Amino acid sequence: QVRLVESGGESVQAGGSLRLSCRLTGFTYQYYCLAWFRQAPGKLREGVAATTSDSATMYSDSVQGRFTISKDNAKNTLYLQMNNLKPEDTATYYCAARPFPQTTLDRDRYNYWGQGTQVTVSS
Repeated sequence: QVRLVESGGESVQAGGSLRLSCRLTGFTYQYYCLAWFRQAPGKLREGVAATTSDSATMYSDSVQGRFTISKDNAKNTLYLQMNNLKPEDTATYYCAARPFPQTTLDRDRYNYWGQGTQVTVSS
């Protein structure tokens, strides 16, 4: 059974940094894409960053240059380093996984999801 568990969300001041983690268990595909999404109240879930089994990456325009996605294969863990946080980054952040190697930020293409972790950025 595939399971994704996020952690690291908290309340921070604008300009601050956070690192989110997502521990994956039972996800044993050789070729895959992992991603971070976020959803603010009243808004659709949007893709933030994605990375593949060969370490290709993709970012949304809103976080390019501020957020960095990475993975530790030995720990089966996906990370999202978020710097220079803004109030508009406030959302529940979800990690997601798909057993295909193409990068995408289309939420409909992901098969597995975590339960989310809350990030709140105050001005």
